[in-house]
Amino acid sequence: MEITINNTVLRLAEGDITELDVDAIVNAANRYLQLGSGVAGAIRARGGPSIQRECDEIGRCPVGGAAITGGGNLKARHVIHAVGPHGGDADADEKMVSVTRSSLSLADQHGLKSMAFPAISTGVFGYPIDKCARFMIGTTISYLVDNPKTSVALVVFCLYGQAAFDVFKRKLMEVTNAR
Repeated sequence: MEITINNTVLRLAEGDITELDVDAIVNAANRYLQLGSGVAGAIRARGGPSIQRECDEIGRCPVGGAAITGGGNLKARHVIHAVGPHGGDADADEKMVSVTRSSLSLADQHGLKSMAFPAISTGVFGYPIDKCARFMIGTTISYLVDNPKTSVALVVFCLYGQAAFDVFKRKLMEVTNAR
């Protein structure tokens, strides 16, 4: 499923984000930029040690922020490390909006044409997937409307598993029907 906003395609896909051939994939990162489990572990395994070395040079990133490294051995040329909220954070929703906007802005600053997001913070961080879908999709659409000259021509939400895909599809349909 996909929609077009200004000149940017927003697409949903189900699968392994580390397999995508895009300018950048987004890593659901922790504030210490240590590639642990989940999406980060898959990036570490497929991308090789150079990504962690670059993360170590950066050091830390605040919750709601993002940092960029090379893509190592991945098909993607870059990894945007997006530090999302924990589900129990008092301001988790605001941080989800911030991390999504920060990732898009970082892609724009680097002139990237395509990027792929996972469902940030919905694994070990425990953020509810329905809220993740609502805020990530809504923030992305707002960003694309507010920035019609963005360099980003393709935004993919690459969801791991049919259940996650279905939640994002339902939220995208709700948003597009309301427009």
